[in-house]
Amino acid sequence: MQATAIAANKKLYGLDHLRAFAICYVLIFHYRLFGHPDWAASLGTFGWTGVDLFFVLSGYLISSHLFAEISKTGTISLKTYFIKRSFRILPAYFFIVAVYFLVPAYHEREALSPLWRFLTFTKNYGLDVRVFGTFSHSWSLCVEEQFYLVLPLVLLPLAYFKAGKKGLLILAGVFLFGFVIRWYGWQIIVPYLGTDAFWPLHHLYIYYPTYNRLDPLLVGIAVSALYHYRPGFAGKIAKAANWLIPVGILILVAAYYVNKDEASFTAVVFGYPVVAIGYGIIVMAAVHPASILFKHRSAITEKIAALSYSLYLSHKGLMPLTQRLIAPYGISENSNLAMLICFIVIAIGAILLHVAIEKPFLKMRDRILKPKPQSITVQSTVS
Repeated sequence: MQATAIAANKKLYGLDHLRAFAICYVLIFHYRLFGHPDWAASLGTFGWTGVDLFFVLSGYLISSHLFAEISKTGTISLKTYFIKRSFRILPAYFFIVAVYFLVPAYHEREALSPLWRFLTFTKNYGLDVRVFGTFSHSWSLCVEEQFYLVLPLVLLPLAYFKAGKKGLLILAGVFLFGFVIRWYGWQIIVPYLGTDAFWPLHHLYIYYPTYNRLDPLLVGIAVSALYHYRPGFAGKIAKAANWLIPVGILILVAAYYVNKDEASFTAVVFGYPVVAIGYGIIVMAAVHPASILFKHRSAITEKIAALSYSLYLSHKGLMPLTQRLIAPYGISENSNLAMLICFIVIAIGAILLHVAIEKPFLKMRDRILKPKPQSITVQSTVS
């Protein structure tokens, strides 16, 4: 398909813009957990959805690579796939886990979950933030790691049996399953509505578990599948590509109101899918060659996007630590100056993590995966 070929052979600047937006929105959302200016509380209210945007992006990008490999070879090299994922995710993650366990001053809350929870990426199940609130944002990394593990194992048999249509049915079925399982979770937590136990139980049964947060990942896969397996799709929406952006924003505005009362049946059951669809439509625009997001390059968003993983890993511990360090100098934790200093420190920390850990392991990955030159044997014709 022409549009897909263009997208595959050109850097997707649109996704850099969205990744930069997502991490900035998450940073503002989490900054509200500590001392902060009043405006940050208002602006960051919906910032939790930045993680959902990351999920849509992951669903789109990972499935796109796998779809392309299946189309080219008919199968998936699990060895190559897991080497790529492991070298991309694990080194920086394990470094930050080590910092949390070795440097108590880095803790933003009271206690850490057991180490095995972090090593097995299962922290998002049974997580009571009242007890194990430190590095709680690693729940989303658990969701992604579980997704990275399962997706190729689902696609491989579908590719082997050439059962693409069944894949669409599985996608739709899992999406619908999300409504059912969240409805069931609502039945568990609703008796505690209005009590101190409600929000910890909400996060335990609704917010953190992977099976409740699959909607954006599935939407990302659906966007990828449309471009990859429906050759006429990109051409049909070419003239409307830029209109998809305001449409997605309008859906996100609707999602804001659906989720405004998070302690409601509507938000619990329907909130996440609406957010996922809104961001999914914007991603659909961002990867289309006719879209302004696709065409426009920004050095700023490129750099923020490149640092987004390191920023996400390191930011939550640095926020209260920085506030404590600058407090003796008379800088109020609720001031704009404190927020500016915190974000500068976070940026420096992310750059150091990216340069010292991420980049060397990515280079090592590339060396491991680099095709070895084939030796050519020249047979002598002289007897």
